[in-house]
Amino acid sequence: MTAFALVHGAWHAAWCWERLAPELKARGHRVVAVDLPSDDATATFETYAEVVVNALDAEEDVVVVGHSLAGLTIPLVAARRPVRKLVYLCALAPVPGRSFTQQLSIEPDTLLREYRTGLAGSDEEGMTRWQDEAVARAVLYADCGERDAAAAFARLRPQARTPHAQPCRLKALPDTPRTYVVCDADRMVNPDRARRVARERLDADLVELPGGHSPFLSRPGELAAVLDQAAERG
Repeated sequence: MTAFALVHGAWHAAWCWERLAPELKARGHRVVAVDLPSDDATATFETYAEVVVNALDAEEDVVVVGHSLAGLTIPLVAARRPVRKLVYLCALAPVPGRSFTQQLSIEPDTLLREYRTGLAGSDEEGMTRWQDEAVARAVLYADCGERDAAAAFARLRPQARTPHAQPCRLKALPDTPRTYVVCDADRMVNPDRARRVARERLDADLVELPGGHSPFLSRPGELAAVLDQAAERG
């Protein structure tokens, strides 16, 4: 049995995996889903990685799945403990030695810009918050049902910008095998940029799914099958 460590992206928490987890368990896998301290202005991606490592404890045969912003955390997990595979799910990928802010200045097409119109500006603690449900629905939950999208929006929380300014401490990405799952209608992480990053930066197996940025809610069975196959490939 594989232990899947599920690491959520910005504004979310472990609840976002509630449909995917049963699908993975039905295939005989274990699931470890964590709540990152995303709303802690003192936490960095290193802090996030420590939370994941501590949650895994003595787990063996681990596949770490990072959604969206969590793509900047999961290589740090692999640098701290044995991991059989990393799966980038509609995810960002770090540039060793650079901060995410620097990375965006070099690769401005990484994120599609529509999401910005749905956020309240950073407050005095450097937090961003979703304020426009219609934009969140379009960007994050476009292929989810109305009720599911509304329930997800209601549970979104602030995301600190602190980690964005911290340079990635890795000198090189871990040589852990990698799979990248790109969703062809993603309106948050640019699918075209994601495909290039998967090939050129990550040297990852590339898997395409239809739909938008949150397949763990909109198509959990399909995503579980992809993750199961990725685990089998080692």
